[in-house]
Amino acid sequence: MNPMRRHFLSLGALLLTWLPLAWRAEAAEEQLTVVASFSILGDLVQEVGGDAIALHVLVGPNSDGHVYQPTPSDSRLLRTADLVVVNGLGFEGWMERLIAAAEYQGDLLVASDGVVPLMAGGGSTPQPDPHAWQDIANVKRYVTNIAEALARLSPDRAAMFRARAQHYHATLDELDADIRTRIASLPPDARTIVTSHDAFTYFGRAYGLQFVAPVGINSDSQPSAADLARLITQIREQRISAVFLENITDPRLLEQITRQTESQVGGTLYSDALSEPDGPAPTYVALWRHNIRVLSSALRATPSPHPHR
Repeated sequence: MNPMRRHFLSLGALLLTWLPLAWRAEAAEEQLTVVASFSILGDLVQEVGGDAIALHVLVGPNSDGHVYQPTPSDSRLLRTADLVVVNGLGFEGWMERLIAAAEYQGDLLVASDGVVPLMAGGGSTPQPDPHAWQDIANVKRYVTNIAEALARLSPDRAAMFRARAQHYHATLDELDADIRTRIASLPPDARTIVTSHDAFTYFGRAYGLQFVAPVGINSDSQPSAADLARLITQIREQRISAVFLENITDPRLLEQITRQTESQVGGTLYSDALSEPDGPAPTYVALWRHNIRVLSSALRATPSPHPHR
């Protein structure tokens, strides 16, 4: 037989042997379809899942998860999902309705499981503050929970998911150390911060800052006249020189406060959502770096006004 023909026959036999193995490997490595409730959580899921997942986020960049209204396309998306990841702690009040409408029967992960929530509201009916991602220590718990949920769905890739989670933990530890260094350099009398809604209490507890806001933990609530008057008095008495907008909230209320207190807008903070990919906070780590840079710059540079007599 022609040696060249023997070569092609051998190559053909090799391909016939190899192709079924390749198809089985491809099937074993099929991506998991994961739906995350909002953009910050979606970034954490992507960090852990990498190329092994096809990620879909319901509440996208610069959008408010408190007031989101699910759509029919969201229901269709849930029907294809292997895993749905939510924050919990009452953040996604609409999610239960969506799951029922979609008749979703797959795995559901509450990423905040294991986090000890701060309570808000006072009185006889306090409620959990859902913004637990504003404390990096809590987010390390989120990341571990995500890795374990993905590992249960794809045991062959469990080691990879856990390794990615550990690598991201190290990134978060470096970020935390940098934030603590920056905050330590702030003047002691420049550590009270006014924001649009009460989204930063975990941040304040973790780093020794005080955040105050005219609106409570739910961005769709409205402050009473008495609450607004108390906040204006506090700003004047403590000589708070800068207030900070949020990317998800209407700026008009804070603009009114700045007019009445002679304070200034110190910049925009990212609280409940990431920015667009070409913005300053397209990832969770970038969100922190942006926020701490804006806070540090404004609190150092803006002189305190004289108190009102």
